[in-house]
Amino acid sequence: MRLHARIKAAFAGTSRSAGPALVPVAATLARPEGVRHYLVAVPPAASSALRPLVVVLHGAGASARQVLGLAFPPSPLSVFLEIAARDDAVVIAPDAGKGGWSDCFAPAARVVAKDDVAFVAALIDHAVAAHGVDPGRVYVAGVSRGGWMTYRLMAAIPHRLAACAVVLAGMPPPGHPGLPAVPLPLLVAGCTADPMIPYRGGKHWYAPSLVPAVRGIEDTARFWRELAGLADAPVRTAIPPTDPRERTRAFRFVWGERADGMQVALLRIDGAGHAEPSRLKRYPGLFAAFPGHQNGDVEMGEVAWAFLRDKRAGTHRLPPV
Repeated sequence: MRLHARIKAAFAGTSRSAGPALVPVAATLARPEGVRHYLVAVPPAASSALRPLVVVLHGAGASARQVLGLAFPPSPLSVFLEIAARDDAVVIAPDAGKGGWSDCFAPAARVVAKDDVAFVAALIDHAVAAHGVDPGRVYVAGVSRGGWMTYRLMAAIPHRLAACAVVLAGMPPPGHPGLPAVPLPLLVAGCTADPMIPYRGGKHWYAPSLVPAVRGIEDTARFWRELAGLADAPVRTAIPPTDPRERTRAFRFVWGERADGMQVALLRIDGAGHAEPSRLKRYPGLFAAFPGHQNGDVEMGEVAWAFLRDKRAGTHRLPPV
C-alpha cells in the first residue's frame, strides 16, 4: 500500500480535503464572441445576507475544471470550494477558451475579438442578480496567466473589485500600456526558483520569443504599495516549516495595518518553482524536476482568503502619491 501511494503521488499527485466543499456546476453565458463557459458553486442553503464572490482564474493550458479540482493535476486553488462551503461564499471559475485569456499582455486586436474583461464583468453582474452576491465583496484570485488576467481586471474595472490575489505572475514592466492607475488591495505570491515566471523579472533565456518579459514579483508588490501611498515598512513573518525535510521556505510581508482597509502583501517562497503552495493539493512528485518544488508550509487558498475576506469595495480608496 505504501509503494502504491508513493507511485500515485509521483505520477498523479494527491488531493485531500480539510472539510466539506461546494460542488461546482457547468454554466454558459452568451457573449458577442460566442457562448462562454464557466463553473459556478453556490451554497445550497438560503441566506438572508449577501454573499461574497470569488472569481478564480486558471493558468495557461488549464481550465475552469482544473483550477476547481475536477481535472488533472490537482489545483491548490480548488480549496476555495471548501472555503465557500465554510464561509457561505459563491465561487465562479470562467474558462478562457481558445487561445487563453485576453490578459494584460494581449494586443488590442485580440481584446476586441475576445473581451475577457467584459466577460468577467458580466459574470459578476449575473452573480449579483441570481446568486445573492454582495457587489461590494467581489474578489479575484488568478494563477500564472490567470494572474495576468487579474492585473488586467484591476486596471479596467477597479470599481467592481474589493481586493485581488495573484499567484505566480508578475505585472507588465514599466512603460507598458494600460497599467493600473487606481489602488486596490493585492496579495501577490511568487517563488524564487520559478522556471516559467522569473521572480526577479525579465524572462528566462530559454523562454520562446512569444513569452513577454515581466516585472519582478517584489517590484510588482512595490508598484501597488506606492500606488496606494503605503509606507515601506512591512510586517515580516517567517512561516515555520511543517516538515524538517522541506526544501522551500515561506515568508510573508504585509504593508498596511488594517485587514479591512488598504493593504498590499507579498508571499515569497524561497526555493519553490511554478507551483502554488499547498498542504492539501499536491502536484505529482515528478513535477519537482519541472516546473519545480511545491511548498507545503502554507495553503495558498486559505492565505488568499485571509487577505481578501474583510475588504470591501469603496472603503479603502487612497489617492496616488
